Amino acid sequence: MLETIGKQAKQASYQLMKLSAAQKEEALLAIADALEKNIPAILDENKKDVDALAAKGGTQALIDRLTLTEKRILDMADGARQVNALQDPIGEVLGMVKRPNGLVIGKKRVPLGVIGIIYEARPNVTVDAAVLCLKTSNACILRGGSEAIHSNKVIVDTMVSALSSVGFPQYSVQLLEDTSRETVTKLMKLNEYLDVLIPRGGKGLIKSVVQNATVPVIETGTGNCHVYMERSAEIPMGVEIITNAKTSRPAVCNAAETLLVDEAIAEEALPAAYEAMKEFHVEWRGCEKTRAILPQAKLATEEDFATEYNDYILAVKVVSGIDEAIAHINRYGTGHSEAIVTSDYFAANRFLDEIDAAAVYVNASTRFTDGFEFGFGAEIGISTQKLHARGPMGLKELTTTKYVIYGNGQVRR
Repeated sequence: MLETIGKQAKQASYQLMKLSAAQKEEALLAIADALEKNIPAILDENKKDVDALAAKGGTQALIDRLTLTEKRILDMADGARQVNALQDPIGEVLGMVKRPNGLVIGKKRVPLGVIGIIYEARPNVTVDAAVLCLKTSNACILRGGSEAIHSNKVIVDTMVSALSSVGFPQYSVQLLEDTSRETVTKLMKLNEYLDVLIPRGGKGLIKSVVQNATVPVIETGTGNCHVYMERSAEIPMGVEIITNAKTSRPAVCNAAETLLVDEAIAEEALPAAYEAMKEFHVEWRGCEKTRAILPQAKLATEEDFATEYNDYILAVKVVSGIDEAIAHINRYGTGHSEAIVTSDYFAANRFLDEIDAAAVYVNASTRFTDGFEFGFGAEIGISTQKLHARGPMGLKELTTTKYVIYGNGQVRR
């Protein structure tokens, strides 16, 4: 079964390479329209998944991550339209030089081919992944989590029907409905058909794919993100930023997990931040200096500072200054998104230069690390590795290049 899916995707990828930008535009607009028309059916199927997760005792944060609303589906459709409006990168010529022997050597952007995406409980990823792959003339094999299987099925069925209505190549988008570990392990080793594999989810999923895949992997990382309130920070701004970064959607990878506060402002900043988060019932786990100011905080362990909670839990540390803050982030961070709140130009630049992460912010929430917010329309994931792609992965990150060489009879002597 899996090999059949792989063969079908490979054949579709060859057909996709021939399509014009106009044909792909028609397909993406058809998907957007179909999603909007099928909102009631999508919500019905999503409710089955949400109810099942709630019955299993899923946390509120994870349930929120799984839940679709009419607005979220409309946002998915809008994301498809935004991707459609972006310039098609396929065929872009990246350079052309003429050699002394008369050969003209150029490089142009081409599709990766067949992309496998393994992801967890966010059904919107199903649409984001598909439209980005289609815009870049890639076929895709989608493997969502078992907890979202009803949602993913109806979304893929909706997209496939839309693609069929405009005569798009069959099997351009396929969902792996068997969510067993055995099948996903086989997918990781489907080298004959898959050109690249992209895991998108929690630490366990990403670690499993990186360790077990023989297919080339683009690693999207976990998000142990930090907000550092430097001693010159405007405290009300810092409180608003950390509250947003922690509580707006705690189960997503760009949510903040640790607050670092300079000791010079800790006595004022920590109580203010604690009060702001009270309504969200955030559990604070702080260092000894934090607990001296806020004794209601639990004592943080070494593991707390290294954990991506995906929940209403915040690790908190009082630091002596920017040197300790940078050292702490580079030790415990996962290379995702880091923020400083400061009024000091030089502190801001040090933070930007010395923090090792895909996205580094000055006076803004880490929650902006997102393909939609960066103007990509959508994203396939947020890469925390340093080869090929880093940060939110949009269209260009789903392409590779080939050299094209023009001659007039040259032979090598």
